[in-house]
Amino acid sequence: MLETSARLLRLLSLLQTRPDWTGAELAQRLQVSPRTIRYDIDKLRNLGYPVHAVPGAAGGYRLGAGARLPPLLLDDEEAVAVAVGLRTAASGTVEGIQETSLRALAKLEQVLPARLRHRVNALHDHTVSLARDGPTVTSDTLTAIASACRDRHRLRFDYRTHDGEEQVRDVEPYRLVHTGRRWYLIAWDVGRADWRTFRVDRLAPRVPPGPRFSPRLDPPPEVVPRGIDTALTRHRARVTVAAPAAEVLARVPESVLVEPVDEHTCVVHAGGDTPLQLALHILMLDTPFEVDGPPELLEALAVLSARCAAPLGAGSHPKSRQSGTSSGYRSAPGG
Repeated sequence: MLETSARLLRLLSLLQTRPDWTGAELAQRLQVSPRTIRYDIDKLRNLGYPVHAVPGAAGGYRLGAGARLPPLLLDDEEAVAVAVGLRTAASGTVEGIQETSLRALAKLEQVLPARLRHRVNALHDHTVSLARDGPTVTSDTLTAIASACRDRHRLRFDYRTHDGEEQVRDVEPYRLVHTGRRWYLIAWDVGRADWRTFRVDRLAPRVPPGPRFSPRLDPPPEVVPRGIDTALTRHRARVTVAAPAAEVLARVPESVLVEPVDEHTCVVHAGGDTPLQLALHILMLDTPFEVDGPPELLEALAVLSARCAAPLGAGSHPKSRQSGTSSGYRSAPGG
């Protein structure tokens, strides 16, 4: 049987791992009687931990939120995960938490056992983070959106589109998505009666939040990757590709939507920040394809075709009749 002080720490650790425990469950985990559990719960309350009890057959114990933050009890793997997460946050895409994360990490490393500190430092010393010059979001914005998602409150916000247009949107927020570079909000757009994806760095929530809403069915699986890919790029095209969908999916990022047509053909919803970038993305599929527009893409493909066919230094440029006037573009076999 555990000594009383060690048993109290173990009991506190269990109460932190999930919202509710019955007395019988706690007694079984700690190998003591239900009466001892009640005694230990009173001990924790005397130490300042707000442990709430619900009477009855379906009742149990829950660790509530207190006036001050109680010490957290972490096992080895949890402590390493928290330390790695704090290091990542210190150089991440959330504005204003870098210094806070470093302070929290310094406090954590002070109390880490030597064996865990060695693991965390080894990971840090042998990991290289690439510089990120992309947009950042504030923790207040993320918190406001996450709270609206959790509490099912409508969210109104000012939004800046790709083209710089300022809009006011009214949505039912569903989920935040982080790609490692940017944050996105997946939501049901009330005004457009459809699912939409919004870049969080382009929105500013309005307060107070809107009325509560009844949750809808989850969005179709393709909404999240398609919405993120659309939000990332300004120029879009539907490309018919002479390859099975499974083969193409292995070559493109997860955010790119690929729709099978038959066993040998699929449609790729490609995107790029510029027409030339879009054309290059299509060529990187490395398979025959057919595309009917937009005109800017057809012109970019004609430019690339002429450059590849011209001798080095010839400076050839496609004639005006090739620039956006074709009704479509079909690549030769083999790309």
